[in-house]
Amino acid sequence: MLFKTIGFTVAALMLGSVTAQAANVKMRVSHQLPPKHHIAKKIADWGADIEKNSGGTIDVQIFGSNQLFGAKQNFPAVAKGEAEAAFSVNFQWGKTIPEMNVTAKPYSVTDINILRNWPGSKPATFLDNLLLKKGVKNVVWLFTTNMSAFTSKGRALITPADFKGVKIRGLGPIVDSGLKALGAAPSAMSGSKVYPALQTGVIDAGLTDIAAAYSRKYYEVQDHVTVSPLFSVYFHGYLNPKWYDALTADQKAAIAKASAAAAKAAMDATEEAAGKAPGQLREKGMKVHIHTASEIAAMKALMEPAFTKYFNEATKGKGQALLDMINAM
Repeated sequence: MLFKTIGFTVAALMLGSVTAQAANVKMRVSHQLPPKHHIAKKIADWGADIEKNSGGTIDVQIFGSNQLFGAKQNFPAVAKGEAEAAFSVNFQWGKTIPEMNVTAKPYSVTDINILRNWPGSKPATFLDNLLLKKGVKNVVWLFTTNMSAFTSKGRALITPADFKGVKIRGLGPIVDSGLKALGAAPSAMSGSKVYPALQTGVIDAGLTDIAAAYSRKYYEVQDHVTVSPLFSVYFHGYLNPKWYDALTADQKAAIAKASAAAAKAAMDATEEAAGKAPGQLREKGMKVHIHTASEIAAMKALMEPAFTKYFNEATKGKGQALLDMINAM
């Protein structure tokens, strides 16, 4: 009897050891941002919080600056299980999930109160479900900007006429429809490719969030910047569903807790970075222009209708329902 008890105890201990080992999982996270970008820092904090909240049972390994996969490869890599997690800019989904472009509607989705309440909101949940249908589980929305920067060299880009014939960084067919309405020639590329493209003359002008214009050192290759509330952008983090489903309840809770904290921290960090960036760019020698209300109205008059037409066609009319959800927030 004693032998059986000892044997049972040893077996139980061995089983417990195996279970404990199985609970320790690796979580490789890919993203495109340079380490000095304010959202890259929040992603790093998010990873550290997941490790802490999980008691170390989730080993988070973050690969920024396209070290693991490029911006366009992140989604398929996670869907296939080649990485457990990644972050993408919402508009990078292009035509794959055209509804993800909704916050890029020109001069329309930039209200800070709506953006603060975005995580867990009806429109965010709507998009989360679309992402899951494409093979990834969205877990966090990190607000990145509601203030854009049009950068240029030699002259500022302020009025629609200034954009005619300008080769500018594009963001994808839906967003670029607005730029084309200005007469510009957009060329879609990820943020990491913009600096060399500006440096070599592949494009004449940049389009990015105002904080990234500083963190990515656009001031080295451009001398003018126009600050404009063009649209809002999120870096959103998503996981491989099969990997996520295999986690324990405690591990899932650890990710949820870290994600809630990261979403709040990103709001604060983005507002701080956006507030500092114009002054930082001036200090680096750039001439900074802040779009006025009348200048914004002139830009919106051309850009918004073109975007809306393309957006509605791409979403087969479903995009309007999403916009209505946002307007109701």
